[in-house]
Amino acid sequence: MAAIREMPRASRQLLVNRSLWRPCTTNFQRCASTDAAAPAAVMSEIEQDSGLVAPIVSRDGIKLTDPRKRASRRNFELPHERYRYHAPKYYRGPLHPVQPPPASDPIARNFSPGPFNLPRLKQTFHSTINSDIITLMYQHVPPGTPEAPERIRLREWDDSSPYMKNRPRRGPRGKSVLPPIEKNITWQNIPEVKAIHMAMYMPQARKNPDHIIVGQSVLQSITGIRPTVTKTKHSVSQWSIVKGDNTGVKVSVYGNQAYELLDKMIHLVFPKIKDWKGVKGTSGDHTGNISWGFEPQDVQNFPEVEANFALYPSKMVSGCRVTLETTAKSNRHARILCMCLGIPFDGKLVE
Repeated sequence: MAAIREMPRASRQLLVNRSLWRPCTTNFQRCASTDAAAPAAVMSEIEQDSGLVAPIVSRDGIKLTDPRKRASRRNFELPHERYRYHAPKYYRGPLHPVQPPPASDPIARNFSPGPFNLPRLKQTFHSTINSDIITLMYQHVPPGTPEAPERIRLREWDDSSPYMKNRPRRGPRGKSVLPPIEKNITWQNIPEVKAIHMAMYMPQARKNPDHIIVGQSVLQSITGIRPTVTKTKHSVSQWSIVKGDNTGVKVSVYGNQAYELLDKMIHLVFPKIKDWKGVKGTSGDHTGNISWGFEPQDVQNFPEVEANFALYPSKMVSGCRVTLETTAKSNRHARILCMCLGIPFDGKLVE
């Protein structure tokens, strides 16, 4: 009964609400391409002739002016060279009245144009890795914590002899040079890549100098820089080495080229090395430099050598050692930088 009672109300609702659908009238329209208007008049601002058909200007049609006659007709002389501004040769401190212009000014003595490119790895370092290193190396120190006493690295002299009084302290036992002190990483001393040094040692070059030529061509194709030839410093009869012989080549890469070369090693060379676990954890010279080596078959994985493999005699391509120079002050900080860049390490890590 309730359903029958609701039927008139539903019918009234349908009559009140208008339908949004409207019947479309049949209308045939022409396409835009067939109804196109006539082409408009050519604009006067656009040149109709091509620049390639411009007449060739000969030397006879150019009016040349003698600079000596032009200088003689000048009523006044140009200022002498000594009256022009020259940037100071030396920087004498922030309080000196004469300050050199910034390095970005073309008249500055240390002006260098560029940068003309931004390596992908360097851009990733400044945008992502910088903040990651600061986060990883953060050490919370509660307020009021006393500073740790500075470790004494120089040895004192005993009082067994009167000649030992007032003598300067000695260096650490077994080392003639003190290693740099490792400071906590902050936003002011984040380690960065400074340079990459590559070197090849070829003792066979003493009998066959062609090994030097092949080594130079390989390193130059990889780095884009002309390598220098190295000579032996000492004679070793067991290895048939004579002092002064050409037995190797070396090259150093700095700046953006170092980032590009390191990016090439991480993403193109390292993944192709068979059964390679990573750089040895004992690598490092305690001053922020990490070294590793490439076998002769690993050098062939560089894209420049792999693309033109037939140009290099396979038996003359030797291995090379690579040293990554960073601004870090210890092996630990340099290793953290390498790990963030994508260089793996294997074995026990030696600090």
